[in-house]
Amino acid sequence: MVRLLLSVFIFIAGQISSYCQEQNEEKILFSEALSLHLDKYEKKAKAAYRYRDYNRGEFLFDSLVKYGLRGTYMDDFKFYGLNRKPIEIKKFKKPIYFITYASWCVTPKGEIPALNELAKKYHKEIDFVILFWDTRKTTKRAAKPYNKYINILYVDELKNRDAFVVKNLKHSLGLPTTFLLDKDKKILDIRRGETHSYNKTLKESLNINFNSILDGIANHLLGEKHQDQNPSPVAVN
Repeated sequence: MVRLLLSVFIFIAGQISSYCQEQNEEKILFSEALSLHLDKYEKKAKAAYRYRDYNRGEFLFDSLVKYGLRGTYMDDFKFYGLNRKPIEIKKFKKPIYFITYASWCVTPKGEIPALNELAKKYHKEIDFVILFWDTRKTTKRAAKPYNKYINILYVDELKNRDAFVVKNLKHSLGLPTTFLLDKDKKILDIRRGETHSYNKTLKESLNINFNSILDGIANHLLGEKHQDQNPSPVAVN
């Protein structure tokens, strides 16, 4: 009996210790990790692109994400909705598919219809958010092709030139950049925008973008029971 009670006590103590360790685990913010690694990354990346070594540039970006930024937590940055009301990252309670953009970015022809279809399908499980670095007026025009399942936000850099959010989200990793965040705002992955040659047809572009976006959703933001074994790409209208 004594041994049984001792075993139970040891088990409970171990569980409590493990729980306390998890609770006390320090959460590193995205901005903190970025400040540690960005200068070194930029020097090497600029050198790679100067010599048109694009494979090297992609390798450096992937390494920065894998070893420096993945697993950190997104700062509670403040943006604005098209209704002019401020909104913070913490207001989104689901995992987030988060894209930083600007109206002058040229999207592949199939990207928006692919994103619209996937947002329509998964909006109950995921918050889809697009952040434009533009004025409200310009953002309203840029937002028209996106459906109602996508949250459109903006930051007017002319009014926030030295803002913390601009420095960390716009002037660090370039545009467009996609952040995959869990419901606790932990960064699961960071990806560049999908690119392909301009001679692709709409159907080809749509399939490329559909599969790329779905890959991020299925592998990071959804549980296994929600993953489609044979997902069907959106139809071209």
